[in-house]
Amino acid sequence: MKKLFALLVVAGMVSFIACGPSAEEKAKKEQATKDSLAKDSIAKVEQAQKEADSLKLVAEVTAKADSLKADSLAKADKKGGKKEVKKAK
Repeated sequence: MKKLFALLVVAGMVSFIACGPSAEEKAKKEQATKDSLAKDSIAKVEQAQKEADSLKLVAEVTAKADSLKADSLAKADKKGGKKEVKKAK
């Protein structure tokens, strides 16, 4: 009885191993993982580029606003009056 039970256990283990993924399936799964990681990294680079472009635009607008404010104050000083510059909302 013990020999029969041992034989069944060994046969069960062999069948589990035989039912596992083949080398081709493993390679496809690994390639899919690499492709997914590549897509994620490309998306992260594109997102970082968009953020950098946004920050650059904000810096340009801020610089232009500061320049206009300075010009406005300089003109007010030339006229002799003080002009209050309102902050934009």
